[in-house]
Amino acid sequence: MNRIKIGVIGLGYVGLPLARLFATKYPVVGFDINPQRVAELREGRDRTLEVEESLLKAVLKLQAGDEPGLFCSCESTDLTDCNYYIVTVPTPVDKNNRPDLSPLIKASETIGQVISKGDIVIYESTVYPGATEEDCIPVIEKISGLVFNRDFFAGYSPERINPGDKTHTVEKIKKITSGSTPETGVAVNNLYASVVTAGTHLAPSIRVAEAAKVIENCQRDINIAFVNELKQIFDCLNIDTYAVLEAAGTKWNFLPFQPGLAGGHCIGVDPYYLAQKAQEAGYYPHLILAGRRLNNSMGEYVASQIIKKMINEGIQVKGARVLVMGITFKENCPDVRNTKVVDVIRALQEYGTEVAVYDPWADREEVKRIYNVKIESHLPETKFDAITIAVIHQVFDSVDYSRLLKEKSVLYHLKR
Repeated sequence: MNRIKIGVIGLGYVGLPLARLFATKYPVVGFDINPQRVAELREGRDRTLEVEESLLKAVLKLQAGDEPGLFCSCESTDLTDCNYYIVTVPTPVDKNNRPDLSPLIKASETIGQVISKGDIVIYESTVYPGATEEDCIPVIEKISGLVFNRDFFAGYSPERINPGDKTHTVEKIKKITSGSTPETGVAVNNLYASVVTAGTHLAPSIRVAEAAKVIENCQRDINIAFVNELKQIFDCLNIDTYAVLEAAGTKWNFLPFQPGLAGGHCIGVDPYYLAQKAQEAGYYPHLILAGRRLNNSMGEYVASQIIKKMINEGIQVKGARVLVMGITFKENCPDVRNTKVVDVIRALQEYGTEVAVYDPWADREEVKRIYNVKIESHLPETKFDAITIAVIHQVFDSVDYSRLLKEKSVLYHLKR
């Protein structure tokens, strides 16, 4: 395969940075089912703030072609001339925490309509081991009429995007690659190696690459659960958790995790993918699910600690005004997917408090649509009985909290 033309399916937090990077060297068609998203990208605007406007505009093209650059479209027919298809759609869980593969299946259906003989499909979305070859490839085969590993081939190269991180950008993060045949693995590896300056690691199989990705986030989830449990223990003992972690951190091999709300599209979701696959194989993953349960309970725990401090200060809880600072799942980032701050808000409301939420990073309409929570885009002028700093956006460092608090009040910092 001499000519390379890449189709990236899904232009979100993962797909757009990847498409932009490949477009510096290859012709790329970026496909997304959201017309508004495509229209904004064509104007050089990225609402996720992952790609700077100057970098995006530098690679944008008005129409598809064979010259390097990025053409954004919501028409699947524009993908027809591609010979590499890279899938970067979300892999969420449903309300019962079961893996929801519907975005992956729909992306596979789209590819099945446009794929040709000799083409390679690469999945980047986080899944459980086996999902690529057992769940996605059969969809492409059925719709295209082509035979896997004879007429077309597949690879898996898991995304490692860290939303809001301007240091570890996609080209600076080592990339795991894999292929459905040894030759395909080499082709996939060479493709990524041509743009990823941090280098690549060619895994021996797609299943190994899938497993490697999902355990990355399981490991972080379990470590966060451990320090979350430590915080609850040390709160009972009236010991400063962060002072303990600082002291323990003087040992060379101590892992520097901190307690917090473990949400987002990776840590708060991916362990369920491995857990389901493990249970299908007859093994119950005790530690993984215990970590998830503990982390899922942290929102209510944080709320209970705020209420406890209010009671100790003699503040009447029912009707008290509480300001929650931040609703995104992490600092200095507009991403609100699976944010656990919502759990804190709901729990505080159940105690009878009146909760206001301020977050200049979050999209008000998106938060209202997903969580039915109203957020303030400007800092309120009124005073509050309690303030909780749930997300440590840098902009919050300059806030004069004394101006916002009543004389008898509580300031609760989740990370201190």
